[in-house]
Amino acid sequence: MDLGLSIVAAAVFGYSLGSVPFAVIVSHAFGLADPRTVGSGNPGATNVLRSGNKLAAILTLVGDAAKGALAMFIVSLVVAPVGAGDTPLLVTVAGVAAFLGHVFPFTLGFKGGKGVATALGVLLMFSPLLGGIVLGAWLITVALTRYSSLGALVAALVSPIAAWFLLANFATATAATLISLVLIIRHRTNIANLLAGTEGRVGAKKSS
Repeated sequence: MDLGLSIVAAAVFGYSLGSVPFAVIVSHAFGLADPRTVGSGNPGATNVLRSGNKLAAILTLVGDAAKGALAMFIVSLVVAPVGAGDTPLLVTVAGVAAFLGHVFPFTLGFKGGKGVATALGVLLMFSPLLGGIVLGAWLITVALTRYSSLGALVAALVSPIAAWFLLANFATATAATLISLVLIIRHRTNIANLLAGTEGRVGAKKSS
């Protein structure tokens, strides 16, 4: 297969898998309200947690993280071998596409989640150490402040710095930086709320 077609195939597959709305699917399966109609209106694990059902939130988190990693893994097995030496590029494309699929899913009218969990799954596939550092930054920040959004922002700032030190592949490091920029942009409302002191904390029933 031509490299151009391989890239398109990896992107389409990654985007399609990333567009699976686990927050909506899990909420429906548990008989919970559509996460787009409550709290922040964001179809993600944090908003599902506001329903009070921790298991549903965990399943959403795992599903959103897994779809990014799974897209990359499947492409490495199926699509990438056709591209031979272009395997890292194709896998990277699949990962970024899966992340963008979560943020802008065709299944939800291109209005998706913030992308934190999916980004983590992709970063772990880029490098377990990179993913671990980013996850650690998120966990520590949330543990200290109980602001999930602040944890995501800190992780997004740490990610590109760590990526350029740890990743030898230019395309992959660039992809990690792109993902971080999108994450920060997607959290612009949260940034305003944090500055205003009105941002909802993890565990709160009501979102600002």
